[in-house]
Amino acid sequence: QLQASGGGLVQAGGSLRLSCVASTTTFTDVAVGWYRQAPGKQRDLVAAINNDGDTNYADSVKDRFAISRDHIKNTVYLQMNILKPEDTAVYYCNTGSFYRGNFFRDNNYWGQGTQVTVSS
Repeated sequence: QLQASGGGLVQAGGSLRLSCVASTTTFTDVAVGWYRQAPGKQRDLVAAINNDGDTNYADSVKDRFAISRDHIKNTVYLQMNILKPEDTAVYYCNTGSFYRGNFFRDNNYWGQGTQVTVSS
């Protein structure tokens, strides 16, 4: 199971770092993606990283967000900078794989996610 944490309330322009920890599995040889879902909207992929460190970002967060992983700590991070009110959502992480540069998740278990709220 994956546990997302690190969310909170921040003013526009601020930063947060989210963490995704695997409690019953490891991230070895798997890619990990961060998703977000705002109220009334679909869940969208924000960023993903594979085992080699290759990354993929949604256009809306390029140059503001950075995904990274720590294999020793079995954790994937999402550093979010220059936050905007439209970044407000519940953020989730999930495992998957890359194919032709795109991330595809491999399961439908989402966990509780972590709430990020950006005030204007």
